[in-house]
Amino acid sequence: MTAPRGWVRQIAGLIRRIAGLLGSVSLTFLGLTCVTFVIGRVIPIDPVIAIVGEKATRSTYERVFKELNLDRPIPEQYWIYLKKILHGEFGTSLMTAHPVLSDLLRVFPATLELSVSALIVGVCFGIPLGVVAATHKGRWPDQIVRFGSLLGYSMPVFWLGLVGLLIFYAKLGWVEGPGRMDVSFDDIVPTVTGMITVDSLLAGEDEVFWNAMSHLVLPASILGYLSLAYVARMTRSFMLSQLRQEYVLATLAKGLSPFRVVWIHALGNVWVQLVTVIALTFGSLLEGAVLTETVFAWPGLGLYMKNSLFAADLNAVIGGTMLIGVVYIVLNMLSDVIYPLVDPRARTRK
Repeated sequence: MTAPRGWVRQIAGLIRRIAGLLGSVSLTFLGLTCVTFVIGRVIPIDPVIAIVGEKATRSTYERVFKELNLDRPIPEQYWIYLKKILHGEFGTSLMTAHPVLSDLLRVFPATLELSVSALIVGVCFGIPLGVVAATHKGRWPDQIVRFGSLLGYSMPVFWLGLVGLLIFYAKLGWVEGPGRMDVSFDDIVPTVTGMITVDSLLAGEDEVFWNAMSHLVLPASILGYLSLAYVARMTRSFMLSQLRQEYVLATLAKGLSPFRVVWIHALGNVWVQLVTVIALTFGSLLEGAVLTETVFAWPGLGLYMKNSLFAADLNAVIGGTMLIGVVYIVLNMLSDVIYPLVDPRARTRK
């Protein structure tokens, strides 16, 4: 009778976790829609004027005012807004005259390509540097990593971008300039994922791939440096906490090599915390891509939202804000799924 009861408890625990996760996601999404709805109401832009123009007649203004449901009570306006969001309706962009959802699906892959590349740079270099800094606390490797992290926090990304373009593109010619690829390669690769590097590999267009990589490497490295600074700093903090634990001294006393103790045992115990850090870092990269995409003329979500804001395109701004919020929700869900994979102890927690 023990085994069946054990299975029942595990299934019940799994159902509770799934229900809790779905409830948390639903409440978070509801809060996100409330925030974006309030933004649309308090921002000093008249949505009707933005559509019809300042020279429109009074009758035209009132007709559009009613079409936007602005004549209805605020709770009813929010309910209509929520139903449209659930159906993927963000309205039409004033800047492109296309549905906002289609614009977001077109520009988001470019931002995703840039952000993922930057995250790879930040994780692949930030974690090892953080471990090295922790194991050499107070010595010159630690000082270098801390100083580099401080620079990453202090220097504006747009300034780094301009300096990078001046040195590596204009002076040295090591990389290509702004944009995702040269104009001569436009329309050669069919769009599958929307990410030029991936689509060019799928199409077998090596020349397009290397040209796209040459455009990608500088903005990804600069944006990745910002994530590297944060990841290295947090890894150092987590590792210092682990290296003070008694099991580290015990394993060293048993004759295990310091390399194995540090890089296998100690680092293995901080992966749950690092998963959270990496997820938050990826979300912040999507936000930080606004300035990077502006400097490098990268046709992604950040540049799209910047242009929409200057054009008073409220639908596009709110749609982009909603998309970033949904990405954060998805990242939190993925973090909860990954926790048991990197830490077996999480599988048995009730």
